[in-house]
Amino acid sequence: MPIQSLRLPEEIARQLDRLAVETRRTKSSFIIEALEFYLAERQDLEIALARLRDPGAEWITHEDVKNELGLE
Repeated sequence: MPIQSLRLPEEIARQLDRLAVETRRTKSSFIIEALEFYLAERQDLEIALARLRDPGAEWITHEDVKNELGLE
């Protein structure tokens, strides 16, 4: 597994230290979990933005969705 180093703001480092001690988990495990979550969310965002920019995209209004679902 590649090794990365990073500088954390003091407050985040303190929170990470405290959490690691309280949960008996490694700081690395929390950093990996946070990055996995962020990267998945970021990938979803990039997909959504690409769809928004697609000039051939078809759109349906909120009202049409409600009508289609019989909510009106």
